[in-house]
Amino acid sequence: MAPQRSTRARGGTSSSGSSAATSAGPSCSSPPSTPAPSSPDLTSDDSDSDFEATLRPPTKRRSRRPPSHVRVPKRPRQRDPSVTPTSPDHGTLFQAVLSAKADLETLVDEWLETYQEDRERGFLELANFLVRSCGCRGVVTPRMFRELPNSEIIQRLTQEFAEDSPEYPLAAGTQPWRRFRAGFCGLLAAVVRRCRFGAIFDGFLLDALVALLTGLADSQVRAFRHTGTLAAVKLLTALGEVALDVGRQRDSNRRHLEAEQGKEPERRAAGRVETLLEKSQELQEQQQEMEDLMNAIFKGVFVHRYRDVVPEIRALCMEELGTWMKSYPTLFLTDGHLKYLGWTLHDKHGGVRLQVVKALQGLYGHRGTATHLELFTSRFKGRLVAMVLDKEPEVALEVVKLLTMMLDTTEEALSEDDCCQLYLLVYAASRPLASAAGLFLYRRLLDPAGDNHSFLRLLLDFFLESELHEHAAYLVDSLWDCAGHRLRDWDGISSLLLQGAPPEGLAAPQEQALVQVLAASVAQAAQGHPPVGREPPRKPSAQQRKAQAEERTRLSLCLIPVLPQLLAKFSADAETATALLELLPCLELSLCRSGRMEKHVERVLGQLQEVVQKHSGQGVLGAASRALHALCAPALPTRPQGDLARGLLADQLAERCQGHIDELLQATSLEEQELYSMAATFRRISALFSAHDLTPWQLFEPCARLLQHAADTGEVPAQVLVPTISCLHYHLLWELSRLPAAHVPKEQLQSLRRRVGIFSSLCQGCLGDAEGSVREQAFMVLSDLLLVLGPRLAQGGREELLPLVLVPEAGLQAQLAAFLMDHVFYHGHSEPPAGPIQELHQRRLLLAGFCKLLVHEVLELSAASDVFKHYAKFYSDYGDIMRETLSCARQRDRRRWAGVLLLSLQQLLAELLLQQGPGAAAEDLPELRLLARRFSALLGSPRDRAALLALHREGIRFALQDPPGPGKPPLNLPFLEVLGELSARLRRPDRAAILAYLEQQCQQQGALPSWPPLAAYRRSLQDEEGAPSGRPPAKRRRRDGVPPTHHQLLCPQAALDQLCDLFDSPILGKEAT
Repeated sequence: MAPQRSTRARGGTSSSGSSAATSAGPSCSSPPSTPAPSSPDLTSDDSDSDFEATLRPPTKRRSRRPPSHVRVPKRPRQRDPSVTPTSPDHGTLFQAVLSAKADLETLVDEWLETYQEDRERGFLELANFLVRSCGCRGVVTPRMFRELPNSEIIQRLTQEFAEDSPEYPLAAGTQPWRRFRAGFCGLLAAVVRRCRFGAIFDGFLLDALVALLTGLADSQVRAFRHTGTLAAVKLLTALGEVALDVGRQRDSNRRHLEAEQGKEPERRAAGRVETLLEKSQELQEQQQEMEDLMNAIFKGVFVHRYRDVVPEIRALCMEELGTWMKSYPTLFLTDGHLKYLGWTLHDKHGGVRLQVVKALQGLYGHRGTATHLELFTSRFKGRLVAMVLDKEPEVALEVVKLLTMMLDTTEEALSEDDCCQLYLLVYAASRPLASAAGLFLYRRLLDPAGDNHSFLRLLLDFFLESELHEHAAYLVDSLWDCAGHRLRDWDGISSLLLQGAPPEGLAAPQEQALVQVLAASVAQAAQGHPPVGREPPRKPSAQQRKAQAEERTRLSLCLIPVLPQLLAKFSADAETATALLELLPCLELSLCRSGRMEKHVERVLGQLQEVVQKHSGQGVLGAASRALHALCAPALPTRPQGDLARGLLADQLAERCQGHIDELLQATSLEEQELYSMAATFRRISALFSAHDLTPWQLFEPCARLLQHAADTGEVPAQVLVPTISCLHYHLLWELSRLPAAHVPKEQLQSLRRRVGIFSSLCQGCLGDAEGSVREQAFMVLSDLLLVLGPRLAQGGREELLPLVLVPEAGLQAQLAAFLMDHVFYHGHSEPPAGPIQELHQRRLLLAGFCKLLVHEVLELSAASDVFKHYAKFYSDYGDIMRETLSCARQRDRRRWAGVLLLSLQQLLAELLLQQGPGAAAEDLPELRLLARRFSALLGSPRDRAALLALHREGIRFALQDPPGPGKPPLNLPFLEVLGELSARLRRPDRAAILAYLEQQCQQQGALPSWPPLAAYRRSLQDEEGAPSGRPPAKRRRRDGVPPTHHQLLCPQAALDQLCDLFDSPILGKEAT
């Protein structure tokens, strides 16, 4: 490694990891080749030659040796005695940096003393520190340093790596090694900093160090390449700081020289001008030497490593390139260097793209450097705008921040089309990304310097043009961090809503949009967490809770007086009235103790009753019910007025309900207007029942008579039946909640039991109704009722409630399973009226209701087969729900759970055979094989061993049962190929046991070995040589270091005897029947 022989430069192709590192994987794609890298043209490429430092100390020239191209063997037969593999680390730089106990400046001072005494010994100490930092135990000796070239030294050091250890210090992620990495970089910077007035310019240290680092960075070994690249780029960064210091000294010296030359000759100091001229020449030479070294490192290391196959190395190069451009722009902020950032924007690894974007942020964040990026902006702006949709959320976030910086420093860089792509990100699911897009929107479009009314008008125009009127909460949340003070202008928003028609006021669509924005802003200020889907709510700190309470008080004082006026103005519009009514639960209603505030509350209650009378939609009625519930809270002064308003509403609705029921039971037919009025009344009662206890009005009996009439005659329309079922359901739940904690009266318990029986039988009858909406409502209500009145109701000291426990009969379970087939597990051919997303959401709710019954042990576990058999086909729609159900079922009983998996496969096979005929083969049943592979992924735990063995045993019996005649294959024989998908999860002795059991069953049933499914299943239980997998082959390496169990040491017959106890009982027990 003598520096005098490091002057060779290689032409042709490089041996670097990016171009010839066969052990590191495929190389990263590089830009097309064009002219030399010194050209400022951004389309130019770099030569493919590696580079080693050409500077050398003034020593005697030796004869050059031809480069060696011999491949390094993995296991050398004989080690070179000049390399010491077991050199101790005690007292070395490596150990000092790793312990992190010594000050880096002190370490460098001690090393510098050694270097000044003997520069060869001092350099070897630094070189061995670099080698040891690569994870190599080898040591560079003085003899090797004097006699061998870099490539041969690195080849010999390569042999000292542990073959089975892919880790090295820079790749380790633990805290000590992360601390070591920081110390490693700090030590190199300290060496340059402490040597800047002496050793750095001696012509030996930096030349030899650059030559060593270039050779390490050019190695095919990842550890050498990574460590060498890190050391080289950090060395360049430190040299840049020295060059800047030399430049500042030159400027100071130039000013002194100009001042001295400006003096009259008789006033000049003797020899002062000559001294300053000599100093200026010396500083210029030093700066030129630093720039030459930096160029040498850049061309010898960076040019090849920025496209390395290892993404960490590429990211490291991009990070340091951004640092160089900011710290030393005169040398690096050129088009010839900026092209590397532009090319790497297309890197396939997200971490590399992230470092490029962060480097560009440092450049675009200052006007001084942004002015040099005109050509880069015009060339790569399209790529930057497209990266706002990057698949990595962190990269997309930083790109939006970068484009926001460009708004300030390069005003005309982004066109309106470019900005429109960023505007819609305010509706993104990621809150950090949406907040960054909100800041961009605020600065670009919403006029931060204008008054609040102009801001609101611009915001409403954008909201309406985006045509996403249902997502006002997401828009408000995106703007909350940057424009929250404007959105909290409650007086300004309310005054703008109460203004007249345009031009002073707003148009009707703008008013509706502003009410949506107001409701979202109030919810954000009062609750303090983002909308659903952005991120989970966090527990606020004490300071945040205090700020929320103060803001809630302020908005309540502002909005309570104007809320009656707003309701009076917008009560005719259901959507706007819903948003206004949603404000009441967010307000601090305890402030309504004064007479003036009570007057406003009375007016609000009056408007609320008017809204209930005007509208019949489920959304607005639910909002009105929740608002009334907020006003009727026990601790509020508004409770008397709220109870009075609720009583008046309930009296009116109960009277109308009784009249409608009597009219319907007596009349032969009703007109459309009468049916609409009846449906609206029941919807109002159902909405009010959801938040208020209306059991004193005794609505159960008349509603039950109506439901019984519908079951008998089928003449009641669905628009009446759906809210009637809800009313009965809420009535039972409120009655159950009113039961005392202990000593429940027997009469009350019997009455509730009778009503539960009546309602459950009526709902079971509604499951066969012709209308889909009635069936869905009955299914959801039955699922909830079975869950509430399940076996757990009478637990925990509540045994007296045992008569209320509702046990689903076999007929009801069959109806629930049939409902799933008709309404959940089907592929619709026509788009539903509500849209595909809403329809899928409704189907997921139905499936979740059934799965809750399985999880809480209301239904038998065998009923889960009606769900699990669709696990593969409907995985994209319901995979998360079914996966959670499978996990809960496995935790209950693994053996019975495996039986349910087998039953699911058997049921699906029977269905497919009915569709395709008895002659179908397993290749014709891809859905069944896919389901088996899905189940196989769930059976990998060692605790599933017994269940898996029992599953194979029952599956073999199922496949070979009931042969049609001698020599004829059974109907279920293709099931053996399905079982073969589960064979990979069997242990080696278990495969031998299953194979023996298979042979036994084949002899009893007279099965022929030539049947294809039987042969395929037998092959799945055998190893590659065709022998039973009962004993592991000799000299086979154990995986994961797990010692063999005693079963693995037995022969197949002995293993079968040991495992026979697993085959005593069927895995489903009584449920199988």
